[in-house]
Amino acid sequence: MELDALMLSRIQFAFTISFHIIFPAFTIGLASWLAALEFNWLRTGNPIYRNLFRFWVKIFAISFGLGVVSGIVMSYQFGTNWSRYSEFTGNVLGPVIAYEVITAFFLEAAFLGIMLFGWEKVGDRLHFLATCMVALGTLISAFWILSANSWMQTPAGYAIENGKAVPVDWFAIVFNPSFPLRYAHMVLGAYLTTAFAVAGMSAWMLLRHGRDAPEGKLAGARRSMSMALWFAAIFVPIQILVGDLHGLGVLKYQPTKLAAIEGNWERQANMPLRLFAIPDEAAETNRYELGIPKIGSWVLTHAFDGVVPGLKDVPPDERPPVLPVFFSFRIMVGIGFAMLALGLWSLYLRWKGQLFTNRLFLTATMLMTPSGFGAVLFGWFTAEIGRQPYVVYGLLRTADAASPVSATAVSASLATFVVVYAFIFGFGSYYLAKLLRKGPEPIEGLDEDALSKKPKRPFSVPDERLEGQRPQPAE
Repeated sequence: MELDALMLSRIQFAFTISFHIIFPAFTIGLASWLAALEFNWLRTGNPIYRNLFRFWVKIFAISFGLGVVSGIVMSYQFGTNWSRYSEFTGNVLGPVIAYEVITAFFLEAAFLGIMLFGWEKVGDRLHFLATCMVALGTLISAFWILSANSWMQTPAGYAIENGKAVPVDWFAIVFNPSFPLRYAHMVLGAYLTTAFAVAGMSAWMLLRHGRDAPEGKLAGARRSMSMALWFAAIFVPIQILVGDLHGLGVLKYQPTKLAAIEGNWERQANMPLRLFAIPDEAAETNRYELGIPKIGSWVLTHAFDGVVPGLKDVPPDERPPVLPVFFSFRIMVGIGFAMLALGLWSLYLRWKGQLFTNRLFLTATMLMTPSGFGAVLFGWFTAEIGRQPYVVYGLLRTADAASPVSATAVSASLATFVVVYAFIFGFGSYYLAKLLRKGPEPIEGLDEDALSKKPKRPFSVPDERLEGQRPQPAE
């Protein structure tokens, strides 16, 4: 592998987008989680929900800010490192990205300040409306981004004029063949990322404080873990179903990617379900293969004798890198079934009345805290690496999309990004960890007047007392 300007540009983009996707995957779900907490507070008047809202909104604010910063950095690369890609796709994808700014960013900008700082200045219902609008904005943003990315996977509604893609049918462009299921898959992935993060942090609080902690100290942790696990138990199976339907779309529109995902070299029926293998691209075979006979064809085509395409159907220069695609897909699927197992386990313990007391389960839930982030990352690795050698599938090769810049220039920018990201995201992650370690304010000792007061600083950590509140005695 030669570290020329093309490879360095690919590494730089992979580095920046991997950092970026973590934050939208969290904030999309977290915004809806905040809306659910505020709705329950308005519905019941239970201060636990408002207390949880005040805790998680700080996490949302920091994560949202880090996501915006990383997204801006990523977008500049379209002009610096991928100018030929921008020239080829600009007439189609430029307006789609503009629609995201006009609809999603403006909506979020209009209501984000009210959600973060305005609860004491506007009525409860107007504040709830602001929270819902921010949540809607995140979903609209994901809509346009997934539409643009899906068009790169399954281009439609275009014509080629003077070597550039131009729009012919905007409906076909926006709702291209892979978009609906990819959008549903991503949104559910974001929601499950938040659900397992909330459940895992809540389980950590229960383990950390133990049975001797005052009831008010753990009330929020119990409530948030219960809500998150209900969501996981219901929606993980739905996500698996959506993923299966998406796989049928990949079989139809991107057969070479599917062949790489399955490590399938020869077109065949009755393909085994490969649980493990080490693909050898030079020899065009798999080593140490472990599989279940015939099941692969049934999973991929819903027929035991279904024909699965092979990598040898296309020349070697038309194939994606097989090894990373093969393993990233299996890691994503493995995480998904671990989520399913935890969700089913939670239902059993809920029925037994041991959801908050089984230490083995709490430990497992805590260890699953980053599982959603991992599933999203490896899912994107599968989708993006599997599209190679094309940046726009079947139309524009990645090698033809790069800017005419030197390897030295890209090396310098990549090194700068690594240093700056380590500094900014290191401090951001440290502050997030500090907030999460403190947890929500205990309910004990807080009356409704105290809950309605605002912190001295908008993002102050939870152990800083509220204005007008008496200091709490040390436990």
